[in-house]
Amino acid sequence: MTPAMKKTLFVLFFLLGLSGFQDAFGQALPAATAPGAYVSVGGTYSIFQSAYGQHVLGGAGLYVDINRWRQFGIEGEGRWLRQNSLANTTESTYLIGPRVEIRRGRFSPYIKTLVGLGHFNFPYNYAQGSYFVIAPGAGVDYNLTYNVKIRLVDFEYQEWPQFTFGNINPYGVSVGISYHFLNGVR
Repeated sequence: MTPAMKKTLFVLFFLLGLSGFQDAFGQALPAATAPGAYVSVGGTYSIFQSAYGQHVLGGAGLYVDINRWRQFGIEGEGRWLRQNSLANTTESTYLIGPRVEIRRGRFSPYIKTLVGLGHFNFPYNYAQGSYFVIAPGAGVDYNLTYNVKIRLVDFEYQEWPQFTFGNINPYGVSVGISYHFLNGVR
């Protein structure tokens, strides 16, 4: 098991352990709340299988979820895969697209289809390139408290159709945590 995978598993189990403290927050939600608009801003840690060189990259990311209507919304994310790079090979993505979530108690499974820009730094800084990226994905968020959500898992399969040496398909998993702003129930 690589050090990056160990770190990710540690973070995941740590966040799952925190979920046991939900009853420590004695404040109850009002009985008449209904789903509504909200904005969540969060951070993630990702591990991706790079399709160029077939090695694993890790790194941080930020995301924003904006839900205007009940379960339909938009997700925007930026991800910077810099850890475990071989000869300074790195990947960064800046994506946005529709997201649909279905709330089941404290769990919120979702699907998404994001599009945007991918930036790739080739080995030994030989070259850099920016490419169009399509990224379908799915995951599960856990509502820890009224304002805090834990991203238990987020799977993403990216397609870089215009990559310099032909189509590549990086894929990976992320975990994270977010803070909920504005009104409405997540």
